[in-house]
Amino acid sequence: MALKDYSDEFKADAVALYESTPGATYKDIAADLGINRATLREWVLRDRDRRGVAPAAARDTKTAARVTQATPSAGPDEQIRQLQARVAELEASERKLATERDILRKAAKYFGRGDELVRSRFQFVDDHRDAFEVKRLCEVLEVNRSSYYKWLAGREARAARQRADRLLAVRIREVHAKSGGAYGSPRVTAELKETGLRVNEKRVARVMQAFSITGVHLRRRVRTTIPDPAASQVPDLFQRDFTAAEPGRKYMGDITHLPLENGKFLYLATVLDCFSRRVVGWSIADHMRTSLVTDALRMAARTRAGLDGSVFHSDHGAQYVSRAFADLCTELGVTRSMGAVGISADNAACESFHASLKHGTLQGARDYGDRAACRSTVFAWLTRYNTRRRDSANGHLSPNEYGRRHRTAKLTLAA
Repeated sequence: MALKDYSDEFKADAVALYESTPGATYKDIAADLGINRATLREWVLRDRDRRGVAPAAARDTKTAARVTQATPSAGPDEQIRQLQARVAELEASERKLATERDILRKAAKYFGRGDELVRSRFQFVDDHRDAFEVKRLCEVLEVNRSSYYKWLAGREARAARQRADRLLAVRIREVHAKSGGAYGSPRVTAELKETGLRVNEKRVARVMQAFSITGVHLRRRVRTTIPDPAASQVPDLFQRDFTAAEPGRKYMGDITHLPLENGKFLYLATVLDCFSRRVVGWSIADHMRTSLVTDALRMAARTRAGLDGSVFHSDHGAQYVSRAFADLCTELGVTRSMGAVGISADNAACESFHASLKHGTLQGARDYGDRAACRSTVFAWLTRYNTRRRDSANGHLSPNEYGRRHRTAKLTLAA
């Protein structure tokens, strides 16, 4: 069943996903989100109106009006000349926009972060200077032409540095291998200096990062499950059986942390249907208060048009054993189930889901960057997980497709 009562959080994330996706269309993004194209368009236009951004359609209307406004006092020949001049102007503008669109589409694969973004833009200009004017490329990519030519003039020096870095990387790998893969840049630098090589730690760290050479380091463990000794006992109704014969009968949920830059975190609470592993509810926040999990469960209730008669399984985190969460479950007609304290296997399916999410979104990175980037990335993955990602538990069908085939089979049997 489609989600009818969308939360403000879902709407804001949907608009942000559309606005931040280059070349996005309402149809494509709506398909990822599993919503109606017109609904997404309404949210985007409403958000733009709130921010005072003029819709493209309104601008096109004004342009068309100018095309039809020939000087009333002019004769027919003069009016035709004015219209022809205006048409030529619009065609030139359209060609300019088409060129900019083509440039940006080709440039998307070059984009990175920080200083690398600037260098990759220069590289893109250099690689495509035969297809487009350098001036136009620099304007579209928002780089200074003189800076590009300065970058171009330093090509030989950069090539020499890159060769030196590759040679240094070979030495670093030798030291790193001898340490059993445990040494980071400080110890590698010390080892290299012992051999007589003059090199500083900053360069070693940069080369190690560039060539994906990492040492063993301890990460600060973030506890998302904190049991409350005073909480009432809830039985384990799942007994590690995370399957269901029908959708809407058994749900499971958990909280995971999303690492940001500078050691900060956002937190994600999810609700999964055990039948198809579909994510029917979630919430992202910068805190771990009870509202994080209640918001996720309320979204699940809206997605399923109610949860009455179902069972919800979780760990013994303080949020799930809180009075507020218990009251919400009672209100929604949900029976609670909980695994043993500190036994991750009792909620293994959710643990596995969150591991897949981080693997698919971080892709080896240490963090998501800032909050906006994190929220947008995770939101996009969650929605596309439901509509497109093939799950081995579903016979390599997406959760939505698995549910659709189940409904079709039931209708066929009923007929």
